Amino acid sequence: MAEAVGLKSFAPGGVAAVFGASGGIGRALVATLVAGGRFGAVLAFGRREGLPFDLADEASIAAAAAKVAAAGDVRLAIDATGLLHHAGTGPEKTWRDLDAARLAEAFAVNAIGPALLMKHLLPHLPRTGKAVFATLSARVGSIGDNRLGGWYGYRASKAALNQFVRTAAVELARRAPQAICVALHPGTVATPLSAPFTRPDQDVHAPGQAARHLLDVIDGLGPEASGGFFDWRGDPVPW
Repeated sequence: MAEAVGLKSFAPGGVAAVFGASGGIGRALVATLVAGGRFGAVLAFGRREGLPFDLADEASIAAAAAKVAAAGDVRLAIDATGLLHHAGTGPEKTWRDLDAARLAEAFAVNAIGPALLMKHLLPHLPRTGKAVFATLSARVGSIGDNRLGGWYGYRASKAALNQFVRTAAVELARRAPQAICVALHPGTVATPLSAPFTRPDQDVHAPGQAARHLLDVIDGLGPEASGGFFDWRGDPVPW
């Protein structure tokens, strides 16, 4: 059973939604939100589980956002989608591995899809009271923290996502000053796609643990954090 997270910074009731609920982190986020009981409804959207949702189809994104808004006040929306690599290919180790189709897919999933999700969800955040849109980015998307190179498509598409978050937060503040739009780095999480890239000395989190960390960070965010990029501890990540 998932452990509850208080989320006391949110008024009781309202709606929480998780996009990408069929992935390891997304599924754990849904379970943890349900266990917490803070929200009147927790909606789960995914390609393989939950309510139908296709990140590559803007009509599907718009329909999902409308469904969330119809359920009540949208107080928390988490985008847990993302593409690290396809099985059998792996992230690019060198510029010799760069491929236009693979790069386009990385940007479609990691940047364009989440940007369209912001387009359709952010207008539904209430004008008053705490409301959060959070998307899962990655520390490797930090330009300032890039010391190892490689992983071209994943790094660049997550950096683009971070810029979308920063830009959307500026616009959101004009409409809803208490609302928050942030990018979050969940740390290294024990999922099948990350398994080939973890080292024995790394701090690897189970999905349920990662979900609790992320929700604890979200619970502690205030409006001044909007447009920021934070890790699972709540510490800022350099752009």
